Amino acid sequence: MAVSGGESRTGDVFDTVRTWVDLFGAVGAVVLGTVAAVAVAGQPTTPFMWVRGAVLLLLVVLLRRYVARARGGDGRAWERLRKTSTVLPFAVVGVDLLPGLCPAWYAVLQGLSVLALVPVAVLTRRGR
Repeated sequence: MAVSGGESRTGDVFDTVRTWVDLFGAVGAVVLGTVAAVAVAGQPTTPFMWVRGAVLLLLVVLLRRYVARARGGDGRAWERLRKTSTVLPFAVVGVDLLPGLCPAWYAVLQGLSVLALVPVAVLTRRGR
């Protein structure tokens, strides 16, 4: 990736993207921890909540890998990061809007987690 302003600016963009990906992961960990706390408290949880929470948390590993590879000049990794960070927020919110699939608190927490990917989508759309 070549960003005008030299290598320092490029590094700053990658650092910022990685920070937002990490925030996505941190909120995802809070979501999964909340599901666990709710289950321990004897309240109902669903397999959907557990699986989706775990998958989105594991997705952080993949996104960080894309960031690292893109930083090394891998254009395919940059495109995958760009596409994933653009589509994922819409997909998560869209599924959350399906009636009866998950409790409102879960949908809100998941929505907050994917909000962290919006800046990633914006930064990766600014050019290669």
